[in-house]
Amino acid sequence: MQPEIEVISEITDIETIAIGHSIRELNRLQRMYGRGRWRKLKGVATVRLPDGTIRLAQIHWYEAHGIGRYDFKVKRVLGK
Repeated sequence: MQPEIEVISEITDIETIAIGHSIRELNRLQRMYGRGRWRKLKGVATVRLPDGTIRLAQIHWYEAHGIGRYDFKVKRVLGK
């Protein structure tokens, strides 16, 4: 499992990547967090990495209405 990151700014440029059964990890999400209309999204935000550095990064996460946002992952560090 990837170490925790902390999102420290507003997430911008949000795009939906997958919805419902198009999500590979749908069964795990429903088992861990509950049934809902799950979506996988991506966006850009300033994050604090596990080593303490602060960077602008492209992040991916899952969210469902009424359940929340979970499993943030840094996919690409964009700036210094």
